[in-house]
Amino acid sequence: MKITYYGHSAFRIETGGAIILVDPFFTGNPAATVGWQEASQGLTHLLLTHGHGDHVGDSVEILKATGALLVSNFEICAWLNGKGAEKYSPGNHGGRISFDDFDVIFTNAWHSSSDMVAGAPVYLGNPAGFVIEPKKERGKTLYIAGDTGLSYDMKLIQELYRPEIGILPIGDRFTMGGDQAAYACRNFFDFKTVIPCHYASFKGYVDADSSKFLKAMGADASKVRELAPGETASF
Repeated sequence: MKITYYGHSAFRIETGGAIILVDPFFTGNPAATVGWQEASQGLTHLLLTHGHGDHVGDSVEILKATGALLVSNFEICAWLNGKGAEKYSPGNHGGRISFDDFDVIFTNAWHSSSDMVAGAPVYLGNPAGFVIEPKKERGKTLYIAGDTGLSYDMKLIQELYRPEIGILPIGDRFTMGGDQAAYACRNFFDFKTVIPCHYASFKGYVDADSSKFLKAMGADASKVRELAPGETASF
């Protein structure tokens, strides 16, 4: 499995023959170092955790250009279908969707989900996280928390799926801060690797660096794999 980070919460995941983009926010992302055209080369699947603009990002343009399959909740799939996304596979919390190269399981995330139309929010279903289980290679199970606060539900995710890699938000204000994310890592999960996200992007709205998270991780700070925007890690 290869994981590439593009800043904020945008990731590319390669497992078996699948190439997945998660929350592909490029245009307007102050942390991004490439455009969506480069990041979406060979794309097969596009996963969206929720409907906020800093996560939906360039999804419609990417889906139209690549013909990739959209995977998200029913409300987001229907919303983006109305904007021109033709291929989609909806799911919801607790559900599993099986593809040739991986399974994806929808998990709880404590957040909100909407888009703005004429100055008013449009409801876009419940926000989610994802567990990705590779099939055709001996890849490691990956948990993508999405935008979320700390939740005791995370203990169930560990017990059911035992993810070895975790992607967790640490930026505070709109998601867990470093202290809560570290608490989850130390008390609920048994990650071998933790990749922080949703920080160092919007100045004044999210934490500027990972120092709080690393300090709160204490002796487990060695598990943290901090990726610079554009950097790829192999597992």
